[in-house]
Amino acid sequence: RNYANWDTFKIYQRIIIGNLMNLLFITMDGARKDRIVKAKNYSKLIEKGLFFSTAITYAPFTIAAMHAVFSGTYGTRTGVNSYWSNINFKKDLYKTLPGYMKDKGYVTYADVINKLVLPPAGFDEFIIHDELTENLTERHLKLIDKFNSLRKNGKNFFLYLHYSNIHTGIMEKVLKKYNNFSKEYFENKDKNEKFYDELFSAADDYLGKIIDYCNEINLFEDTLLVVISDHGIGAGEKFGERAYGVFCYDYTLVSTALFCNKKLPNLKIDQQVRSIDILPTILEILDISPDSNFMPIQGQSLIPLSHGMNEPRIAFSQSGNPLDSNKPPKEPNVYSVRTDEWKYIKNVHDDSEELYFLIDDPGENVNLIDTEKEKADQMRSEMNRILDS
Repeated sequence: RNYANWDTFKIYQRIIIGNLMNLLFITMDGARKDRIVKAKNYSKLIEKGLFFSTAITYAPFTIAAMHAVFSGTYGTRTGVNSYWSNINFKKDLYKTLPGYMKDKGYVTYADVINKLVLPPAGFDEFIIHDELTENLTERHLKLIDKFNSLRKNGKNFFLYLHYSNIHTGIMEKVLKKYNNFSKEYFENKDKNEKFYDELFSAADDYLGKIIDYCNEINLFEDTLLVVISDHGIGAGEKFGERAYGVFCYDYTLVSTALFCNKKLPNLKIDQQVRSIDILPTILEILDISPDSNFMPIQGQSLIPLSHGMNEPRIAFSQSGNPLDSNKPPKEPNVYSVRTDEWKYIKNVHDDSEELYFLIDDPGENVNLIDTEKEKADQMRSEMNRILDS
């Protein structure tokens, strides 16, 4: 659809979507797009929701990625730009999703993998599960049942669930066993992918059981479901990165975002969007205005894209190459900007550059930095604009 102006669209959007009362937000930690779009249970859910298949994460590691999601703003502004910087989050300047929900009278609850991954302000309860021992399917079904009881008593809730078992498997069998230069790992890519597929299959089973129970109790009659992947995970595609958090290639940067409720359109949108767009989209759907007492949200709602508005969005990402160290650097040293067609990467640690035409080279194998100078200048300028802002 084409709308004469934004105000006309806003009126139409509110009539169609209305005001949903509850929010169930699930992060599938480390879920790769190429598996998501083919998985049995994920695919069924995609058919019933508004699905963005190319949501570029701000960072290919959970801490910086999720702070960007919850604030709608890149870590270059909020202060969370590395594994070590969650304590630098500017909570007095940037309002986060639980803060918005809390201010609207929601009961807010988070079940997370550790205390570092999310900004905790605004949560009534911020509970950490034991990723090595907990049965997350049973645990999360019990939590949904608990909050369904609140719902029956007329209380609105925001429940955040973090599915961490893909991450846990990678941590135990890859990160602890190999380093970023282990030939044994990189020479067995088929074995690596098979192990990842086993982890992902269990994740898809988890999601199927969660959704089946939500349908059984008619939760989606008055609840918005949001399911995202925070980042992808490599299986040895690029020597020097055994899983994630080192480079800025698509196998870790391309994540997904799904919004599901019977009042939302059932659409699959492949156009590139950003993880910072998730917060303003939720606020738009729930008819919650951004808080002018805080810094503006950097992301933009995705709802216009579901009604045919073409808004190309350049995605910025950062990572930290540990080089020969066993620990990630305290500051990012790999930057990238991405469009639907092009990717530019700046490796600050060695002052090198990369440029890829993603349409012909989705594996990012042919560096065009020396041959496509005009495009390189354009992408470099976009990166500098974002960094300077």
